[in-house]
Amino acid sequence: MAVDVTALRDHFPSLTHGLAHFDGPGGTQTPRPVAEAMVATLTGPLSNRGSSTVSELNAEKAVTDFRAAYADLLNVSARGVVHGRSATQLTYDFSRHLAKTWRAGDEIILSRLDHDSNVRPWIQAARRCGVTVRWIDIDDETSELDLGSFERALSPRTRLVAVTAASNVLGTRPPVRHLADRAHRVGALVYVDGVHYTAHSLVDVPALGADLFVCSPYKFLGPHCGVLAGAPELLESLDPDKLLPSPDTVPERFEFGTLPYEILAGATAAVDFLAGIDPGTGGSRRERLTHSLHSVHDHESALRGRMEEGLRALGDAVTVHSKANDRTPTLLLTLVGRDAREAQTHLAALDVVAPAGSFYAYEAFAALKLAEPALRVGLAPYNNTDDVDRLLKGLATFL
Repeated sequence: MAVDVTALRDHFPSLTHGLAHFDGPGGTQTPRPVAEAMVATLTGPLSNRGSSTVSELNAEKAVTDFRAAYADLLNVSARGVVHGRSATQLTYDFSRHLAKTWRAGDEIILSRLDHDSNVRPWIQAARRCGVTVRWIDIDDETSELDLGSFERALSPRTRLVAVTAASNVLGTRPPVRHLADRAHRVGALVYVDGVHYTAHSLVDVPALGADLFVCSPYKFLGPHCGVLAGAPELLESLDPDKLLPSPDTVPERFEFGTLPYEILAGATAAVDFLAGIDPGTGGSRRERLTHSLHSVHDHESALRGRMEEGLRALGDAVTVHSKANDRTPTLLLTLVGRDAREAQTHLAALDVVAPAGSFYAYEAFAALKLAEPALRVGLAPYNNTDDVDRLLKGLATFL
């Protein structure tokens, strides 16, 4: 299994500008087939969904293809694939849907490892319902979740556990299946933020034990939108507020207003592009995704190793806070005695894109007592050894 990174990069027009992108955790560059799919859909013919004309059928196909693609990517039923504007919007929506079933005295469990989009919506929903929020802490020595704090928080009153499958700043991949199994034993639902995880892992929602799983295609070469996956039976049990004439079928009952057909087409093309990076001997789209994403993992892991070796050579001037045994190729750095935003500016002058900030990881920064900003460097499939070497050289000249 191997990624031909030179051939891969040829599909990304933005890379001709000469920038070395380490900002993938905030959103990846877009390959030409994704943009072409969006343009082809927009330029139609295109109408609202229906079955009478070519334009109506084109809209219908965009929706059907989107659900089928994300069913393959996430290993779920197409009837359980919900489109949203973003993962944040979907989580806010589902916090309201689920909170309808909560009562005063119930409890939910959140993780301090999570992006705020999987924290604040739940806190605000719990406050409205008189529900208690309990926490899974971070072990600051390992940047892993403190599983003891989870066990102490879990009780027969727990209605929901919301946890990330991978931290967007530290890269930590917690043992989601273990958490899910324990949560299910007390009758709690498990909501998993897979935004960062999906960009670097072959997702199997049932294997993770997630009842609801959310991701963002623009983190893995697609357009800006969100996708939520859940079992159709669970979705049918939820009662969203909706317009009376709008569909009440699953998953349409959770999608408000006319769908953006061009975005759906681009998101579908992103899945097909991923499946074609190293498709192996062919087979189903899920089989091609499995082969390709394993190859991408090997490629990114090799680059991460090169990056970490180079950072170690810079000595004590750089502190790497990403320490978990199981993690994505994303590193959070602080620079002793230096402002990370100054480092960002210095690197930008060298055409290296490495952002500084806290990246909406409010709880993680507070738990680890990290002073904002920090520098985040994350890899994507199109990164190569030249990118990594330019980053390391840029940091060396800054320190």
